[in-house]
Amino acid sequence: MTIEIGFLVFPRVQQLDLTGPYEVLAMVPGTRVHLVAKEMGPIASATGLVLTPSVTFAECPVLDVICVPGGSGVNPLMEDAETLDFLRRQAESARYLTSVCTGALVLGAAGLLQGKRATTHWAAHDLLAAFGAIPTQGRVVRDGNLITGGGVTAGIDFGLTLAAELADEATARAIQLHQEYAPAPPFDAGRPESAGPEILAAARERLSATRREREAIVARLARSGA
Repeated sequence: MTIEIGFLVFPRVQQLDLTGPYEVLAMVPGTRVHLVAKEMGPIASATGLVLTPSVTFAECPVLDVICVPGGSGVNPLMEDAETLDFLRRQAESARYLTSVCTGALVLGAAGLLQGKRATTHWAAHDLLAAFGAIPTQGRVVRDGNLITGGGVTAGIDFGLTLAAELADEATARAIQLHQEYAPAPPFDAGRPESAGPEILAAARERLSATRREREAIVARLARSGA
């Protein structure tokens, strides 16, 4: 039986949130991976890479795995009724409900994180509680059939974790070897606690406009009882 996997794709998605786990999960035997969007047509990621959806919300099959990646485009999605309704419908029957990076905020806006442990990008981690989630640090956090990945590159860890669930550990290990995923970064700057105060301050400044917009959206959703 084919395992149907759907990645939500939308304007200003962070492409590595999507393409990292896509590359992993597309190698799991028996999977069919979809890029799901409201409508067909090219979509520019946050960094300009153009992605092409393979199926619309209306035509999307029942998914075994639904994954929401993050990016600055998450902000309007948190208030997009059509997207949130699609996620709620798919979540009713999905084997795994998942996200990478700030995609978790969209799941939260859809009411799918209530009482669940979840993670997201470090710059948005504190916002999870507004959706009734239990913010939990980790590259990959699992609570029942909910699996959330941390920021950007954690999507690969997430993908391998899910690959082991969908197939087995040996398959996931083989995929990791095939992709030569053996991180050895040149700098110890991948987390706020190790980056140093100056680098952290600069990163926060670059993210400040998106963060202010995101806070306002979360506040509106809280007031509306969403």
